[in-house]
Amino acid sequence: MAKSGGLGVPTPRVDEESKGYWEACERGELYVQKCRKCGRLRHYPRALCPACLSDDAEWQRCSGRGTVYTFTVVFQNQAPGFRGRVPYVLAYVELEEGVRLLTNIVDCEPESVEIGMAVEVRFTELQPGLAVPMFAAR
Repeated sequence: MAKSGGLGVPTPRVDEESKGYWEACERGELYVQKCRKCGRLRHYPRALCPACLSDDAEWQRCSGRGTVYTFTVVFQNQAPGFRGRVPYVLAYVELEEGVRLLTNIVDCEPESVEIGMAVEVRFTELQPGLAVPMFAAR
């Protein structure tokens, strides 16, 4: 994470490995990396496949639909940009494609979130040119 964005929360560090991911998010599309050698999908973006160590990857568009794999409700966070947002839901969402993302569940009361809940992606613009994926109940 780096400096704060328009919502006052820290913004992610965009580097050569993650640039394609963030460009897709800005277009309102969710992509993950796919290893061209073994076919494994992966998230977070990285240089080497964790399964076969190949550096040959491509971007694959995802449906944006998934389920809550696990979650927690955050009631205390004194970090700048988060202090005024509590309570919020931090969750791992398992996409239909099988990849898990660490994200927020939005547009619902925290007490209504459940493991296995069907969700779909929503993009939140942190600043011009930078949007992050969050998920809402579908």
